Amino acid sequence: MLEIKTINLKRSSVDTLVVPVCEDQDVHTDPTVKSLVDAAKKLEEFSGKKGDTVTLFGPADSRIGRAVFFGLGKVDGLTAESFRAMAGKAVKRCIGSGLSAMTIATPAVSALSLDAETIFKALMEGACLGNHIFDRYKKENEKKPLKRVVLTGTAAQKKAYTDLAKKVAIVCDGAIMAREWVTTPSNDKRPEVFAETIKAVTEPAGLKVRVMDERWLEKQKFGAMLAVGQGSTAKPRLVTADYHPKGAKKTLVLVGKGVTFDSGGINLKPASGLETMKMDMSGAATVAGTMLAVARLKPEIRVVGVMPLVENMPSGAAIRPGDIVRSYTGKMIEIGNTDAEGRLILVDAMAWAIDQYQPDSLIDLATLTGACVIALGEKIAGVFSRDAQLAESILTSGAATHERCWQLPLPDDYKDLLKNEFADLNNMSSSRYGGAITAALFLSEFVGDTPWAHIDIAGPAWIKKGTDYCGAGGTGFGVRLLCDLIGKMTR
Repeated sequence: MLEIKTINLKRSSVDTLVVPVCEDQDVHTDPTVKSLVDAAKKLEEFSGKKGDTVTLFGPADSRIGRAVFFGLGKVDGLTAESFRAMAGKAVKRCIGSGLSAMTIATPAVSALSLDAETIFKALMEGACLGNHIFDRYKKENEKKPLKRVVLTGTAAQKKAYTDLAKKVAIVCDGAIMAREWVTTPSNDKRPEVFAETIKAVTEPAGLKVRVMDERWLEKQKFGAMLAVGQGSTAKPRLVTADYHPKGAKKTLVLVGKGVTFDSGGINLKPASGLETMKMDMSGAATVAGTMLAVARLKPEIRVVGVMPLVENMPSGAAIRPGDIVRSYTGKMIEIGNTDAEGRLILVDAMAWAIDQYQPDSLIDLATLTGACVIALGEKIAGVFSRDAQLAESILTSGAATHERCWQLPLPDDYKDLLKNEFADLNNMSSSRYGGAITAALFLSEFVGDTPWAHIDIAGPAWIKKGTDYCGAGGTGFGVRLLCDLIGKMTR
């Protein structure tokens, strides 16, 4: 789909040319593009301000069918996200017009403070991510994704960034796969089905994939995870996907929360928003999408994805508030609230993964708490870790990919809120405040000395209204962040 191409816009036939424009400075050096920008700015409705857009059909002295101009605002305010969003918006506009291809006039590096790789990568990401349409449940598929996106570039740029285009496509494919899984309704991804779906997608990519059933979980004493799943007729599954290159000196384990539907259990959730609880497996989807990308990128580090999958339902067999369950580590947990279930499946999976793989670092991702959404809103994930280097690396990769994160504290004295008279821990804090922190502290009790970070993605994993390069539903948040992080771990 993605291609960098050297084009003579004066002579070549181009059906749709997308032109990014700044209001205060010309960012193009190609004479044809400069002439087109001048013509666009003569129109009263277009000046290059952020959000401006205008189309010229069949511009004179060219073989261009239509030139679509997108205002970026002032040049000093441009970031990689500016170009990512512009490309996504352009793709969506072309899809809406029934077009099959577009060409982006890449700005001149000399006119910007960003380097060429950053510009090309951002444009590619925005185009790939914006080209996703979730329509599998519609009888008539009215919109079709673009078949081809071309970025103009010099011969040297084409040579330098062809591999970049391939890598971007691989990572974005992983993110889109995660989106698909998250948006899929729960009736089509109950634990057993979702486990087999993950295997069917990731195993052909070269990963060693295992699916463990409830009998295996019972033998391994995954008591906390089994307790969550016991109220549903759909039995739990644990999925592992292992990328293990020869000579790998480091091991990273990724653990993703996979509650395929969260009713809240006996502590039933309110009706409002219950239909979106199909997204409570976003952590597992992110891990699976990342593993799919890792298998194709082939970094020189072992990466293992661990995905505990359950359905949290109320029934005569469901766990009750006040029940006490034994976790994988042997720690006893009193159930203070059956809707605090994600942390229960995570602690069994994380503790087992540490025993099994002895990782150099472990990262879990989970739509864990509404409290984190209250704290940081719907666009920023919370990061919790006592390993300063690991936390900083996550924040840096989050900034680079615009999958933004903010570090929150893990104060030891807040552990008192999880103390219990009848068991080692309660899965619910005794205070209504600081819920994201106490949830993370609960997880921290099961990782020992392993360098660990928890990413609470409850806010950014799902959006009600589409953005410039993501439709409504699952966002695939975390796949690009983790791929960037893994890439840096191998340097």
